[in-house]
Amino acid sequence: MPETNSKEWTKYEETIEQFIQVIAKNMSLYGVTPSIGRLYGVLYFSEQPMTLDDMRSALEMSKTSMSTGVRALSDMKMVEPSFKKGVRKDLYKSEEDWYKSFTSLFGSRWRHHTETNIEEADETIQELLKLKDEAEDEALREKIDQDISRLEYAQNYYRWLMQFIHVVESGKIFEYVPKIDQKKSKE
Repeated sequence: MPETNSKEWTKYEETIEQFIQVIAKNMSLYGVTPSIGRLYGVLYFSEQPMTLDDMRSALEMSKTSMSTGVRALSDMKMVEPSFKKGVRKDLYKSEEDWYKSFTSLFGSRWRHHTETNIEEADETIQELLKLKDEAEDEALREKIDQDISRLEYAQNYYRWLMQFIHVVESGKIFEYVPKIDQKKSKE
């Protein structure tokens, strides 16, 4: 086994830690806290699946925080349980397929928000139609018509977005924007 406290290993560990920090910072794009992003980074670079205790000692965080972080990452399909014969504690490893993680996370998050926006637009249109029926002020009636038109435009956008979300979730996105082959990218 190589001497792991050499300058080379120290430089290596610093380099990996820098990248883990970048992952942690950029995970905010997915609605993930930096600490959970760091957890994912540590799992990603781990050679072996890790227990909560392993993660806690690697990150110097509480076991409760680790458990919460693993659950959040698992819900996003970025971490999955693992099994190793003879190990009784729960083991976890990172999902190696970032494309799969992205499509799952993107789809679920955007679908939820888009469906909510569609419902809100529908309810707002219905309320505006009631107000218009009761309004005597012609300027208000015209303003309501303009706003309903804007809301209908928004609904059409959200319907288009739902189609896009389906393209991502179904994996058809890769027909338009292919995954980059690991072997070909090195050539």
